[in-house]
Amino acid sequence: MSATTKKRGPNPHAEMQALAMVVGLLFLGCAVTWAGAWLGTDEHQKNPPGVPPVTVVLLALGKYNWPGATATAAVVIISVAVAAVAGVIAAAVVTKRRREVIVDRAAPYLAQKREVAAITTKGASATARRLNLPGIDPPGVQIGRMVRGSITLWGTWEDMHVDIWGPRTGKTVTRAIPNIVAAPGPTVVTSNKRDVVDATRLSRMRRGRVWVFDPQLQAGEPASWYWNPLSYVGDNIVRAVKMTGRFSSINRPDHARSDAYFEPAAEDLISNMLLAASLDDLPITRVYTWLTRPTDDTPERILRAFGHDMSADAVENVITAPDRQRAGVYGTAAQIMSFLTAPGVAEWVTPGTNPSRPHFDYLSFVKEGADTIYLLSEETNKMAAPLVLALTAALAEAAENEGIVSPGGRLETPMLFVLDEAANVCPWKALPDKYSHFGSRGIVMMTILQSWAQGTAAWGDTGMAKLWGAANVRVYGGGVSDTKFLGDLSTSSGLFEPETTSTTHKVHEFWDKNVSTGSRSEPVLDVPDLASMPRGRALVQYSGTRPTLVRPLPWWEGPYAEEIRASLAYFEPGGAGGPLGPLADIPETLRKAA
Repeated sequence: MSATTKKRGPNPHAEMQALAMVVGLLFLGCAVTWAGAWLGTDEHQKNPPGVPPVTVVLLALGKYNWPGATATAAVVIISVAVAAVAGVIAAAVVTKRRREVIVDRAAPYLAQKREVAAITTKGASATARRLNLPGIDPPGVQIGRMVRGSITLWGTWEDMHVDIWGPRTGKTVTRAIPNIVAAPGPTVVTSNKRDVVDATRLSRMRRGRVWVFDPQLQAGEPASWYWNPLSYVGDNIVRAVKMTGRFSSINRPDHARSDAYFEPAAEDLISNMLLAASLDDLPITRVYTWLTRPTDDTPERILRAFGHDMSADAVENVITAPDRQRAGVYGTAAQIMSFLTAPGVAEWVTPGTNPSRPHFDYLSFVKEGADTIYLLSEETNKMAAPLVLALTAALAEAAENEGIVSPGGRLETPMLFVLDEAANVCPWKALPDKYSHFGSRGIVMMTILQSWAQGTAAWGDTGMAKLWGAANVRVYGGGVSDTKFLGDLSTSSGLFEPETTSTTHKVHEFWDKNVSTGSRSEPVLDVPDLASMPRGRALVQYSGTRPTLVRPLPWWEGPYAEEIRASLAYFEPGGAGGPLGPLADIPETLRKAA
């Protein structure tokens, strides 16, 4: 039992209610008969008795004569009218019940308006002023509208979000798209599908330049630009180590068991080779070439020439190791970097045959304007995911560093990361540790997962719990069957004290029974309530308040609906822009529509 049912066991008053219904119907029949007799009586006939049941009794005993055809017609007309009214009332009740969202019955037992004052439009705007963002629009990241009170709720520009929505429950149309098009500053989006790109691209082009990183042609995007991962490494071995760890974490999550020698040794070798390639201004693909030639000492010589003797010694140590040991290290390293061999990947990370293509400067992206980058990768094919992860982490780190040196220790304009399908395309192992810190730097992240298990597969039990705990805004949008996760949500929904009744009676003695009442603590929402939560409802936990039920707002109910429709009409397959959705100038008519 929960606040959506409030009942347990059989109804102890069922007999009395049935008896009352029978008595009521009998009285209604008597009333209709009396009314017909009264209307059918003329000046020559005696009026019926003043009490309807008495009229029927006297009529049955022959002590009252029925007025005749007129009275009969009146009874028929009244009966039809009563039946019609009853039918209308019944239809209204049925319609209301069909439209009723059962889970909404729990709303009165969850957080009230005063408890979520900090994330209403007024509260979020006050926080924006406190953060020296008085003119920022919107006041935060939209969450939805409270079921009780119909108040729009926002995550402030210092809040972090974690969303868990089952497949096809509306996360894209209610959480991702509306907040991407409204984001006032630089925006980073990860996904495994093109729908987010097609829907939001026109809006983002209005704000700044749009970059679509699509090595696996998820959106059919041509490689009109490239990003050199070594621009992040520079001459810094620490950054090379970080990048290597991000590459390797795709094939081996941080919580998984690894080889005690070969994997760490392989990662060290890759780090030093990344540094060598960066120092000598070589493409990152050269690293994979070196890894296929275990006796090639080119990276060692480059490192020594640039004064990185320790790194050079480390590479030489592997090259001169016994054959079997060297083969193990190089083989493991080549496996980690094998994504560079995927068709189409190289042209996205090297100048290739068209060096005139622009290079994506991730540092400028953070510092200037309100540009947008979409990072796409197949969730079942990890060939692009290492680069998506590396670029996402590089952008977040650059934003963090920029926030540190900005007034107030945070970015002047908030930067939004919408990490859709994060566990599949961007399982950044350091994310749980950095989550809360990012909020203090003006970096707002929304990590969207399909289940708790998906998160534990990427970050482990501890990492996922840490990520969930570090978020200020935690949203469950339904569609999940994990009873452990739902049990924890049920516990956090709070308790209420419903009245309970128990009935005892003796066999064959209908009237000899005893009804006792009491109460017991029950969850406001139990596991079945949460498992069956319908599309169009979400349970929101905000730090420091009780959970609340909200109606997520789809993009077509928002202020950018026409702009999004125009974007879809132009960029989606079969649209005016063609199947590739080129970066050519948008027609003036669409710009006006936006």
